[in-house]
Amino acid sequence: FSVKFAGFHNYTGACNKQNNLINFSSINTKKRCLMEKWRCTVCGYIYDPAEGDPDSGIAPGTSFENIPEDWHCPVCGAPKSDFERY
Repeated sequence: FSVKFAGFHNYTGACNKQNNLINFSSINTKKRCLMEKWRCTVCGYIYDPAEGDPDSGIAPGTSFENIPEDWHCPVCGAPKSDFERY
């Protein structure tokens, strides 16, 4: 994660309150969670957000949380609710 403040160099990483800077750790955690892989508990298919599911209209870069609730496993047809974090 990188931020550029006016008149300053890019800053990469978490900041702390002692330096009166913004704490970016929650942003980094959210970004990491959005790119987590999910596994179908029925057939073992792994949903990888970096790849998406183009055959089902899910673009690469789509987090599992942003997939429509009516999406199904492209291998076995299991519902989204049958997936777990991988």
